[in-house]
Amino acid sequence: MNQQTLEQFTASMLGRGYDEVLVREWGPDHIAPEHEHPFDTDALVVQGEFWLTVGDSTRHLRAGDSFQLGRGIRHAEKYGSEGATFWAARRNPR
Repeated sequence: MNQQTLEQFTASMLGRGYDEVLVREWGPDHIAPEHEHPFDTDALVVQGEFWLTVGDSTRHLRAGDSFQLGRGIRHAEKYGSEGATFWAARRNPR
């Protein structure tokens, strides 16, 4: 599992050109139907688990796993029985 702190993650992401880092927390069994975002995301799961679906591919993500999504990529999320927390770096369009 990644032992990185939020402060280290934030410094790393800002250094890579991301604009901000948010702590995102989702409750047990939350479902986010297919949607998209107007920004690029690079994120690290720090607690819980969820399933991220892009097209026909689903990834089961747990604490220590990372994921990236480009701006405009349609995806859906399904959270486990304990919910999940991840740190999300965002790069907004210029």
